[in-house]
Amino acid sequence: MNDAMLPLITETVLACLPFYPLISFVLLISFGKHLSWRVAAGLSVGAMVFSALSSLFVIQQLSIDVPVITSHLWTWFTLAEEVNQTTTSINIKFYLDGLSAVMISVVTGIGLLIHIFAAAYMKEDENFSRFMAYMNLFIVAMLILVLADNLVLLYLGWEGVGLCSFLLIGFWYHEKANVMAARKAFIVTRVGDTAMAIGLFMLFKELGQLTIVDITQSAQTLWTTGDDKAYWIALLLLGGAVGKSAQLPLQTWLPDAMAGPTPVSALIHAATMVTAGVYLIARMNSVFLLAPQVMTYVAWLGAATLILAGIAALAQSDIKRVLAYSTMSQIGYMMLSLGAGAFSAGVFHLMTHAFFKALLFLTAGAIILALHHQQNLFKMGGLLKRLPFETALFAVGLVCLIALPGSSGFFSKEAIIAQLWSSNTAGPLLWTCAIFGALLTSIYSCRLFFLAFMGESRFEQSLQPSSSKLVKYSLIALAVLSLVGGMFGNIIETSLAQVFPLVTRSALNEPNWLHSVAIATPFVGIIFSWFYFASYRSKDSAGLNKNIFIESTSGLANFCRQGLGFDCLYHWLLVKPYCSLAKLNRRDIFDQLIMLNAWYVALLHDVLKSSQTGKLRWYAAAIGLATFLLLLVLSVDVISTEAS
Repeated sequence: MNDAMLPLITETVLACLPFYPLISFVLLISFGKHLSWRVAAGLSVGAMVFSALSSLFVIQQLSIDVPVITSHLWTWFTLAEEVNQTTTSINIKFYLDGLSAVMISVVTGIGLLIHIFAAAYMKEDENFSRFMAYMNLFIVAMLILVLADNLVLLYLGWEGVGLCSFLLIGFWYHEKANVMAARKAFIVTRVGDTAMAIGLFMLFKELGQLTIVDITQSAQTLWTTGDDKAYWIALLLLGGAVGKSAQLPLQTWLPDAMAGPTPVSALIHAATMVTAGVYLIARMNSVFLLAPQVMTYVAWLGAATLILAGIAALAQSDIKRVLAYSTMSQIGYMMLSLGAGAFSAGVFHLMTHAFFKALLFLTAGAIILALHHQQNLFKMGGLLKRLPFETALFAVGLVCLIALPGSSGFFSKEAIIAQLWSSNTAGPLLWTCAIFGALLTSIYSCRLFFLAFMGESRFEQSLQPSSSKLVKYSLIALAVLSLVGGMFGNIIETSLAQVFPLVTRSALNEPNWLHSVAIATPFVGIIFSWFYFASYRSKDSAGLNKNIFIESTSGLANFCRQGLGFDCLYHWLLVKPYCSLAKLNRRDIFDQLIMLNAWYVALLHDVLKSSQTGKLRWYAAAIGLATFLLLLVLSVDVISTEAS
């Protein structure tokens, strides 16, 4: 290949990256009903193969000498800012650096494996083509989001991801619960999206820029650390991030999103939607670093979410809901890392989490399929002998989730915890929160494994494990990535070195026992679980629910099972008052005021209609009267003019 042609080829490949799944989406949504499973699956998965290979090619072109690759497609529109007398062109332009390289590798790589699994998992569904079309569109939106050169294009991908989540969560729309879950996800995330949109308007008003690189330069030039403008803009952007990444207080949509097919859960929770908020904060790090208070908010929100989600996971009986709360908790780790200024560690955990969480969700899907769509942990048990292949893969995912030494989760989580103690915005208290979160993770992970895979089988029907090679190959690939993902740590740190600035750390001396405690904590949780959940491992199921506090029907247990009461709180604070106002104003007083115009027009219509009698004498009299009144008005006007 000619070296002179390589940059042009690279830009072309980068430009085409989201168009492969987009073309597949158009074909599937247009002709899906007339396509066989083989053709529809080939289109969808084939598009992902092209995107994954293209991602691999463009990532290889990045180097120290070429830290950024851009590809300009066309100019979208132009904005004029009156205050600063500036004009900004909003382009359809893709921007690839170390951060977006990590993101597209996760989106296309993990997305490809999820698509392969979905092709087999959803094979018997009558709307298979529509499902795969939505999955492709999801990837398109996510690629636009992470490759966007400017915040308007990023927001387009941001809203596209929200739309696709609505379509996929409610894919089986014939069931009311699925529709309600999709609607809830759409509405709750819109709250954060509105805050983000206001933040973008403020950015443009203050800086006159929407291109991410220009914003970084202008913010560092015009603002100082602690500037009020940077504070409010960063706070509004944080609002968008907590909505998409399901962090407090907008986390309630994520557990209900389990209503969608299992491949959707893996796609939303591992490779795409929930990582969008983390990416936004990491990408806009220049603005957040100018607002130290908001960085502190990010850290504390992450810490609170990882602990509360871990507590909620302890009481769940649905295998997918346990994994959903686990996702919220792990995203909390990423937020905690970003708030502490450890951007590279947070992005590294984003990648490793995508590996093992996709493995956990897809393996859970294979188990649910083998159990005839049974998801209740208390109706499983004994799967270690009955489904050894799925058990081994699920165990690999849990080992990484617990972060046992040698697993990918260990390297990324330890990278976060190691930087918390001496962080200017974190410190010992948030380090303690992270350690407590790790303890909770090991406990609910062991509880899940003991309930589902050990003890006596509580599922009476015969099992139907999947024999599809697509399912097995995709799960094995994810298991391998989960085990060896920690090896990418140095590569990630090197690629992100030119993206994130060096953040100064406090001079607080770190005790020698810090790392020992961090490594030992998961083992403490395992030992505790081994004895506390002993009844789950026994052959006698009679004592399964006895003397186990978190499985009881007490008010506190139900409180944890229902997500710590946030849904109930929002129902009483927001939903119920809104419904009461709507009922009180059921005739809509504002609509009635608008309808006065219609009443006025109707009245004039009736008056004019009554004057049209068809009688000549009436028309002559009306003309004469009108002429008299006109002459009278003119006479009065002439007299008043002469008098003046």
